[in-house]
Formats: sequence, C-alpha cells, structure tokens
Amino acid sequence: MNAPGAQVSRFVTPSGVELQRYYGPETPTTGEIGTAGEYPFTRGIQKTMYRGRLWTMRQYAGFGLAKQTNARFRWLLEQGQTGLSTAFDLPTQIGLDADDPKAKGEVGRVGVHVATIDDMEELFAGIPLDQVSTSLTINATASVLLAFYVALARRRGVALAALKGTLQNDILKEFIARGTQVFPVAPSMRLCADVMEWSFANVPQFHPISISGYHIREAGSDAVQEVAFTFANARAYVSELKRRGVDIDAMGPKLAFFFGCHSHFLEEIAKFRAARRVWARIMKEDFGAKDPKSQALRFHVQTCGSTLTSQQPMNNAMRVAWQALAAVLGGAQSLHTNSYDEALALPTEESARLALRTQQILAHETGVASTVDPTGGAWAVEALTDELDRRIVETLKRLGAGGGMLKLIEEEVPQREIQESAYRYQQDVETGRRKIVGVNTLKLGSDDGPVGRVSAASVKSAGEADQVRKLKAFRRSRDAKASAAAVRRVADAARGPKENLFPHILNAVEARATLGEVFGALREVFGEHHVR
Repeated sequence: MNAPGAQVSRFVTPSGVELQRYYGPETPTTGEIGTAGEYPFTRGIQKTMYRGRLWTMRQYAGFGLAKQTNARFRWLLEQGQTGLSTAFDLPTQIGLDADDPKAKGEVGRVGVHVATIDDMEELFAGIPLDQVSTSLTINATASVLLAFYVALARRRGVALAALKGTLQNDILKEFIARGTQVFPVAPSMRLCADVMEWSFANVPQFHPISISGYHIREAGSDAVQEVAFTFANARAYVSELKRRGVDIDAMGPKLAFFFGCHSHFLEEIAKFRAARRVWARIMKEDFGAKDPKSQALRFHVQTCGSTLTSQQPMNNAMRVAWQALAAVLGGAQSLHTNSYDEALALPTEESARLALRTQQILAHETGVASTVDPTGGAWAVEALTDELDRRIVETLKRLGAGGGMLKLIEEEVPQREIQESAYRYQQDVETGRRKIVGVNTLKLGSDDGPVGRVSAASVKSAGEADQVRKLKAFRRSRDAKASAAAVRRVADAARGPKENLFPHILNAVEARATLGEVFGALREVFGEHHVR
C-alpha cells in the first residue's frame, strides 16, 4: 500500500485559493451574509429552506429504447424519487433519426433515443405529466424534444399550464464545453430564445432553460470559471430576450441553473453561496430586476462524474455522499447523486438505489435539513464565500471587457481557458500534488483487489435494430404529405429573421414529423457549425 505522501507547505483549493491555517473573528468579511429568503440570498432563496420543502431528488436516467427507460423511471418513482431527469442518446442530441448512417452504433448508448411523438408517449407511459416534474436534458434539439412533450400533453388532454419541469436548452455551453451544437452560434441562439419566449407565454410552470455550469466543470474548469462562464452565458440569454421586448421580471423567475459539485467540501459550499450573491447583484443592479424571484438563483446540482474513479469504485459512494452533503449545505433546489459504478458502465439498479438512498438519508437522518444554512457564519466558509465572490466578479468583468460571451465563444477563448485549467489539474494529480485515493495514493495493487470488482449493466445491441423498425412503421402509419408540408413550413419560417420557430416545430411533430426530418430541414437553412 502506498504511503499517503509527504506534508505540503501550502493548502490550495482546486480553484487556486490558498487556505489559511486559521480563520477567526478577526478574519475580515464583506458583511453580505444577510437573511435567507432576502437579497442578496447568500444564505438561501427561501426563508425556511428545507424545513418548508426538501430539495427535489431528481436522478438522471435514460438508456436504450423508450420502453426500457420508462421502466427505470417508474422504478425510481417507486423508490421515492420526487422528479424525473431524462438522459438522451447522442443521435437525439444532434438531431438524427435511428436510421441515419451517422447514428449507427450510437442509438440508445448514452441515453434514451427519442425521435418521434410515439417515442415520447412510450417514454412517459403510465406517468402523469401534470403530477411529475420532468427535466429534459437536451440542448441543440431542445425545441423538438419540448415540442414532443407538449404534443404528448395535448394528446392526453393535460393542460399546458399544469406541466412542471425544466428544459436544459443551454446551447452556449455546448460550444464551450460539450460539443453537441449543430448550427452556428447566431441561429442556435435564435432557436434557444424562441423556445424560451414561447414557453413564458404557454407553459408558465416550466423552466425553459437550465443554464449549465456542470458541463463546464466536467470539461475541466475550476469552480470560479464554472460560475463565471455560466453567468456570462446567462447574460447573453437575458440580453437577447430583453432585445425582443421580454420584461426582466417576466423571465427572471423562469431562469434555472445547473452546477456540478466536486469533492473540496469547503470550496463547493462557498461556491454555491457566492453564486447566489453574485447573481442577485447581476439581476438587480445590471438588469434592473425588482421582483425578488428574479434576483434569486434557483439551481440543480449533480455530483461530478469526472471525480469518480474506475479504481476501487466502491470509494465513489463516499465521494458522492460528501458532494451531495456540500450541495445541500450550499442550498441546492434539486439534486442528482451519481452511482458508484458510473466510471465503469451503465448504473445497475442496486447502485442507482444506493445513489438515491444517499439523498434520502441526508434528508431524513442527518439533521442538515432542519436548520437554514447550517454552515453560515463559519469563519472559513464566509471567508471563502467572499473570495470566490471576488474572483467570479473579476472574471465576469474580464469577459465583458473582451466583448461578451458570444464574441469570445466565436474566438474560442473560454474553450482554451477550460483546457488550460484541465491541464493544470491533471498535472497536479500526476505529480501527486493533489491526492486521489486509489489512483495516485493508497492503491491496493494492479487490479485494486476484490473491492475493485463490481457488476455492470449494459444496453443490448439489438435495441438499435428495434428502434429502426419502429421508425419505419411510424413513417408508414402517418400522412406523409401532411408531415412533409409541416416540415417545409418550419424551413420557410427559418429563412425569415423574426418569426418564432417553435409553433411551426410543434405543428410539425403533431403532424408526425420526426426529429431527423425537422433538424434536416433546419440544417439546410442554417448550415452546421464545425470546430476549426
């Protein structure tokens, strides 16, 4: 067994903040702690926080065919999960039907495949849309997936005003972190804003965007970059909606955010507290929001998959538990806890249950939900909150001086900065400056011993052929002329600069157009984005 390593002379967080040996009453603070439920919301966005309502336990799930994922959804709800979060496969994320040659080998692999309204019907079979809050984790093709969901609600006679949930729909972070964007920046922003504008008026309980720092963090950013880049993207969305004449207090309460949580316990708690404070100031001082609900930062947290290791995978259960605790102490509104085997394969039912039980134990046994902001006033936490606040604001000022996020994304500036941060972190791991148990310290041997062996789930390869057969049957059953005409109307509207595209997309999917057909038409109009 390897020794833990020599003592270090400096203690630095992953974001480069040097921790002092001691924090005490003499430690200077900004005094912006405030009261929970009141500006600047450092201590939380509700006065009673989890006393009044626990965070939503929203486990992310999706694989194979819609029927398989529906079974997992219903099982998770039976286990006490309080919200659904849908993972889509790569073809769905980039607008390809199952029979597209470019989709071969990817259908149902990293999420569920949904390309028709019938797929969406099967995905939510037996699940009451007006009673369950649903997150659709989709970006480039968010407009079509939301259209499927809305069309399904109409088919079932569910009032659109009763639909609750979140559409990720954050296209800018795709350009800087994930890479599943389809169109160039300008038409991508148009489609994103069209969906938001339509949703504000038609699905008032649905959050039509979840501005995501999680994927920025997973790509290698530090905590400061995660929050600053996310808020810079948010500024771009808010500015576009204001340009369209949407009132800041009409959109503000409908903006949701999504962050990751790494393992540096104190920095992560402080990050969430600082983020609330910074966003409150942005909305009040920069955009003139008067409604406290517009100033309050609502966010979902996912424990970070990049922190999980294939070596000694059972250790991941502990990493997830500490990250989940940091998210709760930081005041998250909803939470996903990763399964310990995700570094190896698709989570099994056993590991998925343990991940959910981790949240339930936090909620019901630890007492952390019984009081508001339990770490508030702790000298170290308050000092870190202030320092992260300062660094986030400095980064935002620099991004603004550089021309704003749209210009910087085109110039690939944030992309390079994330790559540099990821490289520095990996250097720290490889040199041993940052210890990862089971990876560069406390290793057990070449195979990590019995504790390293876990069972793994898999997706059957036959699912792709089944999906292609379903797609062909779907096309045979529809009025092909009506479907093609509806798709042409989407393309015609896209050629004009002002018309909102979402009503046309909704009409197309109700005419039984497929995802690939709608996005194929838009590709012909908008073109595709290709990395230099």
